[in-house]
Amino acid sequence: MSFEKRWFRSNGFYPTFPWGRRQVAIAALTVMTLAMGACSNNAPKAGGDKESASTGGSQAGGALVWARYGDADSLDPHRTTTTLSWQIFDQVYDTLLAFNDEGEVVGNLAKEWTVSDDGLEVTFVLNPDILCHDGTAFDANDVKYTAERAISDENPSVTKGAWGPIQSVDVVDDQTVKFSFNQPFGAFISFMADPFSSQICNSAESLGDDFGVTAAVGSGPWKLVSWTKGDEIVLEKNADYQNFGRPIENPGSPYLDQLIIKQIPEPQTRLAGLQTGELQVIAEPPLEELDTIRADDSLDLYVAEKTGQNVFFEFTISRPPFDDIRARQAVAYAIDPDAAIDLVFGDVVKREKCTVARGVLGNDQDFCAEHGYEYNPEKAQALLAELGYGPEKPLEVTMMTWVGGNREKMVQVFQSQLTQVGIKTNIETMDIGTMNARVKQENEKADTKSKSTFDMMGWAWYDPDILHQLWHSPGAYSGYQTKELDSLLDQTRTLVDPEKRLAAVQAVQKHLLENAVHVPLYTPGWLWIYTTRSEVEGFKIGPFNRPLFNDVKLSS
Repeated sequence: MSFEKRWFRSNGFYPTFPWGRRQVAIAALTVMTLAMGACSNNAPKAGGDKESASTGGSQAGGALVWARYGDADSLDPHRTTTTLSWQIFDQVYDTLLAFNDEGEVVGNLAKEWTVSDDGLEVTFVLNPDILCHDGTAFDANDVKYTAERAISDENPSVTKGAWGPIQSVDVVDDQTVKFSFNQPFGAFISFMADPFSSQICNSAESLGDDFGVTAAVGSGPWKLVSWTKGDEIVLEKNADYQNFGRPIENPGSPYLDQLIIKQIPEPQTRLAGLQTGELQVIAEPPLEELDTIRADDSLDLYVAEKTGQNVFFEFTISRPPFDDIRARQAVAYAIDPDAAIDLVFGDVVKREKCTVARGVLGNDQDFCAEHGYEYNPEKAQALLAELGYGPEKPLEVTMMTWVGGNREKMVQVFQSQLTQVGIKTNIETMDIGTMNARVKQENEKADTKSKSTFDMMGWAWYDPDILHQLWHSPGAYSGYQTKELDSLLDQTRTLVDPEKRLAAVQAVQKHLLENAVHVPLYTPGWLWIYTTRSEVEGFKIGPFNRPLFNDVKLSS
């Protein structure tokens, strides 16, 4: 990831895992890289080092306040997909495996794992003496509880598909657990390093509906103290925490006593709080103030590049006009993402042409450009004319996105570009939770005569399996579905040879791009710019935009 003034820059990495019997202890599983080499997130600073304005020594203890534009919607890893949520529960829970700075999968709660020759069994051996926040031992029963809860028929995880075709989860002994699969699943090992596979202590069952709302029981570095929705989340350090795999130096509990996460919607207000010392870390400062922040010796700016994030257009295809490929193609031809990026973001985001993000297996800008759409307003107008639209009869649709990250400005630029070819758009912005529900509702709406919609959506994932979760029937939002696409997506999961899996991923991307189902726009897209006060020492962003506070101390 790249950070600035303290600018750290990293290349992408592709976590791919050939199946076959192997056993990995604390040493890393080597990651295969394609097209770009792996690189540490602690790369040299650009533009020379700057000294902190503070002169005192750093010390343990104290509280750090971190402000973001929005709040989590749940602290239950099985009930949400939002970044605002997982960035918090990533502090509260831990995962069986972890990504190190080079993008390799390493042991974490599990010290070793074994994959059978046929890829149908994965066995984990846990580190000993791990404690849950309530003082109970974390063992194989908690792993079984977490997995079975995630894939249950009654109330499964919203990311159930990412767990793969699990047949059974068996406790071999207190420190050993075995997953059995109906068929090989190439993305499982890397998923065990993702926050959505966070391990929940089985004592959470006794919390009932309070779990994930007013209470949480994990084994991560921070304990939940309180959550005042719409205001703040208060965490305290887990004094019993042991780090086995997170890419941090501190082997034990965090140095800080408390981590407080506040919701402050306005970027200027967040920056003002940082400047006065009320806040120590903010996400998404005002983009128009980046040069000012760079020049301020009391502040440090961090800009994460390799986040796994992909911002794209998707369409409601259950009714006209977007059930016709020509309408989707017209939108794709009508927009000029490069011009919009220059106007709204400058150099802090990049044009994205693939349906998987940079750093993810299959991201090949040249390949994707061959199958996608370049700015061509004349072609857009010709397609609209075929559909019966023109200057006297514009196509009228609703364009949706979620608040924050200058997305409102971005869709306003797209609105202007679409108007020029005869597409009249009404913009609606909302919080991400509401938008997720709205997109699904629009796709499932029975009224075929109501105004159609499309939306600027964003997803972040470490593996091309995100395409299966988004587009395999019934799909994340009940959107575009075909038997041909389902078949292509199935191959991205069951093929375990890296080259064959890559070919399957590219076949899926070709289909999505040529059919204008998933129109890529830019990357990163949300919560990717951080600013800290210079007395904050040890702050780090791990792989895939994971803020890490374990090493943080505050200088006096």
